[in-house]
Amino acid sequence: MNTNLKHWKEAATLILAAGHRLGADCLSARTPPPAAPGSPLDSSYGRSHLPHKSCFDYDVLLLKRSSKSGFMPNAYVFPGGMVDSSDFSSEWLDIFKSFRTFPNFGLRSVTQPVETRPPMFATDRLKLGSPIPGEVAFRICALRETFEESGVLLVVSKVEEKSLLKSIEDRRATDQVPHNNVSDLCGSELTKWRALVNQNPSNFIRMCRELEVLPNIWALHEWGNWLTPTGRYGMTRFDTAFFICCLQEIPHTLHDEKEIVRYQWSTPSEVLQSYQARELWIAPPQFYELSRMCRLPLLYDLHNFSSQRATEGCEQWLPVVSLKDEHYISLLPGDKRYPLDTSGEAEVGASADPQLEDPQDNSALHRIVIVDPSTITLQITITPKYKHLLPVVEQTFPLDSKSQL
Repeated sequence: MNTNLKHWKEAATLILAAGHRLGADCLSARTPPPAAPGSPLDSSYGRSHLPHKSCFDYDVLLLKRSSKSGFMPNAYVFPGGMVDSSDFSSEWLDIFKSFRTFPNFGLRSVTQPVETRPPMFATDRLKLGSPIPGEVAFRICALRETFEESGVLLVVSKVEEKSLLKSIEDRRATDQVPHNNVSDLCGSELTKWRALVNQNPSNFIRMCRELEVLPNIWALHEWGNWLTPTGRYGMTRFDTAFFICCLQEIPHTLHDEKEIVRYQWSTPSEVLQSYQARELWIAPPQFYELSRMCRLPLLYDLHNFSSQRATEGCEQWLPVVSLKDEHYISLLPGDKRYPLDTSGEAEVGASADPQLEDPQDNSALHRIVIVDPSTITLQITITPKYKHLLPVVEQTFPLDSKSQL
């Protein structure tokens, strides 16, 4: 764990997509490619529309946080949570002993230069006392938290381990088809271990050792890195790695009856429409990422895109929030008003005078406009870095002085 962080606690979350039968009224069995930058579909000022739910052949897992939660109570979130010291334990070296000769235990390398990597990935963990690379530990955290909160256990058995080793040795891609590595342990066994892991995260190591399984870190693909902005969700702030994983079928799912009070599997467009109808609440990062996924309604396309794009790396995003005309504007990197100083307490101040900005100047916009807790719109004219997707938006905020910072 990185004890040097001043403002955040490290965390990991998992966007878990799982297949179901495609709706009969979907007009196309193929996903159109992401629009080229600058095209009408590409622009978040253009009037693009969410795909109908029947066009999706997969659902995404969302968990409702308890009303008593200290961080985002009642919010629907992707499974995940704070890193535990056991995620960086040297005991994992024995669990992954067959993979220790490979860099990052056989995870595919990222082409992004280390100097531009998000600090949570670039940090030398050996200097912090752990032999476990951050790339591995954050995936272990995401898998452990997913098991704790939803009962979904993604592991590699001894039989699968041999095949996985061979594919890595031969330098073949290990992720050409969606994974279906959900544990087939009986319910009572899963219940026992889930309770133990909830009691003490270090029991996740014990479970893997006794059951002779490996956390399936290879099924998780790097997706993004969000930091909690100052003053938005209480005192606790998180530096969170976002991963994505595609499963062939929806697994048996539970909630933990503590932090999580219910779960639901829904298409990305269903979630966004329920949010707009005020049937549930999601935070801006979830809104943004689900809007991205609406570009790819088919699981095969989502899996191929996410697995190939992950080798590009990702950008660290610290939203910088200001209150303007009774709504919040959350600036993201690349926006023309995004401050150069993002040391942790950055806020938009007097240097960004809205009266001096041309309301029709749409250059370099990358912002989330929060009109009220159930109304979020996106303003984006930049080209995403690291070959990532632009979000699809249902509606847009008017281009007037109120929408400008």
